[in-house]
Amino acid sequence: MSTQTPQVRDRSALDRYFRISERGSTVGREIRGGLVTFFTMAYIVILNPLILGGVEDGTGQLLAGGDLGTIASTTALVAGVMSILMGVVANYPLALAAGLGLNAVVAFGIAALPEMTWADAMGLVVLEGLLILVLVLTGFREAVFNAIPKGLKLAISVGIGLFITLIGLFDAGIVRSPIGGATPVELGIGGYLAGWPALVFVVGLLAISIMYLRKVQGAILYGIVGATILAIIVEAAFGVGGQSEENPGGWGLSTPALPEQVVSTPDFSLLGQFSLLGSIESIGLVSVVLLVFTLMLADFFDTMGTMVAVGAEGKLLDEDGNPPNTRRILVVDSLAAVAGGAGSVSSNTAYIESTSGVAEGARTGLSSIVVGILFLLATFLAPLVEIVPFEAATPALVVVGFLMMTQVVGIDWSDMEIAFPAFLTIVLMPFTYSITAGIGAGFITYVLLKVARGKARSLHPLMWVVALLFVVYFTLAPIRELLGV
Repeated sequence: MSTQTPQVRDRSALDRYFRISERGSTVGREIRGGLVTFFTMAYIVILNPLILGGVEDGTGQLLAGGDLGTIASTTALVAGVMSILMGVVANYPLALAAGLGLNAVVAFGIAALPEMTWADAMGLVVLEGLLILVLVLTGFREAVFNAIPKGLKLAISVGIGLFITLIGLFDAGIVRSPIGGATPVELGIGGYLAGWPALVFVVGLLAISIMYLRKVQGAILYGIVGATILAIIVEAAFGVGGQSEENPGGWGLSTPALPEQVVSTPDFSLLGQFSLLGSIESIGLVSVVLLVFTLMLADFFDTMGTMVAVGAEGKLLDEDGNPPNTRRILVVDSLAAVAGGAGSVSSNTAYIESTSGVAEGARTGLSSIVVGILFLLATFLAPLVEIVPFEAATPALVVVGFLMMTQVVGIDWSDMEIAFPAFLTIVLMPFTYSITAGIGAGFITYVLLKVARGKARSLHPLMWVVALLFVVYFTLAPIRELLGV
């Protein structure tokens, strides 16, 4: 009979399952790493509702009827479940949640299309996740990854970063459409920053930037919380009120005030509110194919880079630069995209913020489980989300946009074949308010320049297919008119 106490036996089983000692870690380090990771990415519980909840779909409806608390609860639920699944199945210190950038694609590039509903848009997210899952299981994901040149992959990320930045500045009222229409946009009201909300935005932006510079873990979350507290104080002192035609300098989205309650029973009514194939009837099969492909592009490559970055930080990569249990990681990530769509909170994906937990010592999936448990606890804190005005939350979008923009240095600007398509991809996303338009312009231009240089044979067959699909996408209106459809 073993002389070990039950506590020792349990600890040994935990150690063996997660290989904690084998990877040079301890249970304490895993818990600490999970805590750090959670606090560096918990901002998504606030930002995801603000991005998804403020956009009308093609029929004029708001997601969850505009109830930000419901979106927040479900955002935290899906993130919690999928992070736990990553820890249990893949044993990797990688946390998942609704992807910034991906939610902007869903909100502004898909749901807002004419005749589209939120259920249709989330159905496309589910389709995209299922497609990536098939590509993972068949080993085809690497082939797709290799088909698109690195410069275009980077340009997509940079373009989304600029797009997110524009959304943040516009929602905060820092950039506005002028009343007279003399220019497309202008600074603040009449070319000037005016009003207390603008000051709260500036203070929040500077605070996050300084904390990030000083490597404060959780800088984005602390910045949002601090700016919200400042906004509550300002509103109590000066009674700014909500934004309107009569009060253009008022708060955007919501007027900050202390909530009547901090904890509430979470509302998960968004679960299952998706239509898998409804979008085909709304916008047609060709458009559906292109939009699913756009989502796949936005989701596809970030995970590959994120899991490698996390592995490099924790010295978990093999001699070929691959992390342990690669396929399991990718399978869980694909299921997270499906779960995000099924929960109507946008595709969930791996978070680069996981590297902060690894830097604190996390090396196994136990840290991901800690993150997941904390997200599940956060489902009860939805009332706190409803007091956050745009001006307190959108500085985080600007900072995230900056972080995505830094990848622009990886593009070879001396090579016209890739530089000009990358340029069009980057600038057309914010200038057309369409991520799809940017990606399409970049892909078509890349193929045309290759042909013009006599390098058509060097193009991957998939690039030809995608470029032709985007040509159809851009000319869909005249094609329909020609066909009388």
